[in-house]
Amino acid sequence: MLPFYQVVKSEFEEVNGIIINRLSSEVDLVENIGQYIIDGGGKRLRPLLVLLSAKISGYIGSKHLSLAAIVEFIHTATLLHDDVVDTSDLRRGKATANSKFGNAPSVLVGDFLYSRAFQMLVEVDDMKIMGTIADTTNAISEGEVQQLANARNPMISEEIYKKVIFKKTAILFEAATKVGSQIAGSNSKDEKTLSDYGRHIGMAFQLMDDVLDYNGTSENLGKNIGDDLAEGKTTLPLIYAMKNGTKQQKSLIQKAIKNANFDKLGLILDAIKDTGALDYTMSCAKKHATEAKHCLVGLSDSKEKKAMLELAEFSIDRQY
Repeated sequence: MLPFYQVVKSEFEEVNGIIINRLSSEVDLVENIGQYIIDGGGKRLRPLLVLLSAKISGYIGSKHLSLAAIVEFIHTATLLHDDVVDTSDLRRGKATANSKFGNAPSVLVGDFLYSRAFQMLVEVDDMKIMGTIADTTNAISEGEVQQLANARNPMISEEIYKKVIFKKTAILFEAATKVGSQIAGSNSKDEKTLSDYGRHIGMAFQLMDDVLDYNGTSENLGKNIGDDLAEGKTTLPLIYAMKNGTKQQKSLIQKAIKNANFDKLGLILDAIKDTGALDYTMSCAKKHATEAKHCLVGLSDSKEKKAMLELAEFSIDRQY
């Protein structure tokens, strides 16, 4: 367990218990698929952020535990749906739920997890938090649709790309820190401080994921190198390489994106390296990590603050 988890170790274990308990269903297939993906590993960063945000805001109570589980259920639902849309067969080093159980069951269990999350939200009984989660899940859906619409389109700009990854990824990080602050009854200034921190952490993580997709290892990532290209996704390393590479390199990458084909992955990796695309993408990630740390400057020193600063560093130093 990484150091920043230790600060909320007992609460984190309680959240894991809630997740297992609330996966219960009269339908065996629901439990089987839900348990399969929950047991599949993952960093559980979003529930961690809920806990840290609530604790740093001085919250005393137990509703933050339910909120952490709710956020993880929403994230897990998006993974189930993502893997069907992307026809992925490997996640976290094991077969995806859709490749093991089929597309239809995966989509339906994803729906179950969404609805279970909102059942639990009713129990939390806070309209402000419910509004945050409702707005967030709606934005995530928009991001997913936009990414699908952008597939196999090499003309996506950096601006559009960043808007999509905010909605698809960073907004749930933002929501995690926001609801942690909200359950503690923080004032609007502190709520914004923690929301901004979460947003920057989410952007940093997604940008680093895009870097690792081209310079990581399958063993560390638990997925195949070049998966984004194979799915026709125009990520920042490709956008930058097309903008700054030779005509031949630009044409090569455009064709690969249009055909969702990574047969020429070696040459594309050379183009990404030659243009400094990974360095540029990493610099964008580092900027967000720095901004995340800056958000915490005005908060009193505490073990939670230290953990959140460490998490910002981890977001750009990780290899998985």
